[in-house]
Amino acid sequence: MKRAGIINRHLGAGLARLGHTDTVMVCDAGLPIPSGRDAPAVVDLALVLGVPSFEQVLTGLLDELVIEGATAAREVRDHNKEATALLEGLFPDASLTLVPHEELKALTGRARLVVRTGEARPYANVLLRCGVPF
Repeated sequence: MKRAGIINRHLGAGLARLGHTDTVMVCDAGLPIPSGRDAPAVVDLALVLGVPSFEQVLTGLLDELVIEGATAAREVRDHNKEATALLEGLFPDASLTLVPHEELKALTGRARLVVRTGEARPYANVLLRCGVPF
């Protein structure tokens, strides 16, 4: 058994498959996730509303991944001050791009991996673009 880091076997396997420029959507419990043959792999961590939180999952993933950029919905600024503060703190400068929520939902279908949290506050979603450690 692993000593530290992500111990969920399905999430660990999904992360191990990621490469440079692949994207990972970390989403709240309500974001529509595409299904079908070309749909992204999904790791559903949601247990009950609020558990695990968007912040818990996102910070756990950031401890494991090299991220070169992130994209969130512009609407987060008006509807979820906690998520806004978290995202702006984690992704300073120009590494956070804000787009309309409908555009972010469309980008979900092109993600390599979707990680669903139990978060029950609106617009707690971010698309992470993987980088390389060198």
